[in-house]
Amino acid sequence: MGVALITGAGSGIGAGTARVLAARGHTVVCTDLDVAAAERIVAEIGSGIALGLDVGDPDACHAAVDATVERYGRIDHVVTCAGTNMRAAAHELSAADFRRVLDINVLGTLSVAQAAARDMIRRSEPGSMVLIGSINSVIALPGQTAYGTSKAAVMMLGRILAVDWGGYGIRVNVVGPGLTRTPMAAGMLADEARMAWAMDRIPLKRVAEPEDIGDAIAFLLSDEARHVTGTFIPVDGGWMTGV
Repeated sequence: MGVALITGAGSGIGAGTARVLAARGHTVVCTDLDVAAAERIVAEIGSGIALGLDVGDPDACHAAVDATVERYGRIDHVVTCAGTNMRAAAHELSAADFRRVLDINVLGTLSVAQAAARDMIRRSEPGSMVLIGSINSVIALPGQTAYGTSKAAVMMLGRILAVDWGGYGIRVNVVGPGLTRTPMAAGMLADEARMAWAMDRIPLKRVAEPEDIGDAIAFLLSDEARHVTGTFIPVDGGWMTGV
């Protein structure tokens, strides 16, 4: 087991992953823009600490890793669940909104991963990371100019980090969730027409729970995946089989 830092751990996939990793014996550092939400997850799982974190601030990302290392002496795993979306037709999307989505989803992912990798390299210790992409990393859906672009970038970022850091024993993989029961998906989950459209595309005919994604993440972090790096794994109920 080890010390795992999760961004966006106050809800959704981040919270589900925190539950899965704590149940498997990891010490979990739950970070979130909403520190009270992260504290509730820590109280629920009975493991680790909660830290407030805006991943759009690179200095704050490095400070969160420093606080983790100061508390536990190490960081072994990183899971970058923090993210945002801005649904708009491409011709209606503002440059400011596009930039904000990329700052959180791409730069935020890189900043946390960089800070953790620097500590792992300094200590000459291996580690593993899972970045959260999306089926939108691969397929184009309407109104997702900012989100889809950001998640495609996260997929490639994971591959490049795997190449750059593989010599240090640091593995980096990307998980691509499909439709998952999270606050970000609440609007779609409440829309009968959109849900009927989605279910037509999902062979398993159900929405993923956050823990479904968390279990895949736990595998990729584990020694069972010790020779797996630079890969993109959809966890989508089979949606992408029909692409």
